[in-house]
Amino acid sequence: MKSNRLSVGILLAGGLSRRYGSPKAFAQYNGKYFYEIAYEALATVCQHVIIVTRQELIERFPKDVHIIMDNPLFVGNGPLAGIYSVMEDTNANQYVVLPCDMPLMTAQVLEQLIEQHEHNVSIAVYKETIQPLVSVWSKEVKADIYIALKNGQLKMKEFLSKVPTKQVAMDPLNIGSEVFMNVNTPENKKELGKWTQL
Repeated sequence: MKSNRLSVGILLAGGLSRRYGSPKAFAQYNGKYFYEIAYEALATVCQHVIIVTRQELIERFPKDVHIIMDNPLFVGNGPLAGIYSVMEDTNANQYVVLPCDMPLMTAQVLEQLIEQHEHNVSIAVYKETIQPLVSVWSKEVKADIYIALKNGQLKMKEFLSKVPTKQVAMDPLNIGSEVFMNVNTPENKKELGKWTQL
């Protein structure tokens, strides 16, 4: 890992969780909240971690973590708004992004991303499937995100097609596809059961 670069973790925990039915940040796996699992993975590789969430969820998080909401200009505008809001809040060389709904994610993946990061954005790829929310963003891309948000361009993949991006293959790591599993529905949550260590 490039220790001479200040890395800030961005934990995205502000989604509406419509399909899941309740805030996914506070779903549990192996006795831990989803957000706690993501936070621990980010804290392993970053000097500081910031949680981006909604106003109505702030009181549910511990008082000793750094929590922000979306910049008022872009409230509710998805992951790009969350990333931009952290960049506005805290200056760093690079920002490591992780959503709260990947409870099987490992710090190993994030370490590989940071090690390979050299473009504006570096994205995890596993078996040719890109994972745009498992990524590292340089501070230089902040202005591009602002322009995109102002223009109503909110889709992550559309934005990434317009900036220098590096795809970092995770296939050489000793991991399985379950690491990138998104828990979006109660059915996804049930599927987690088979990975629980009893």
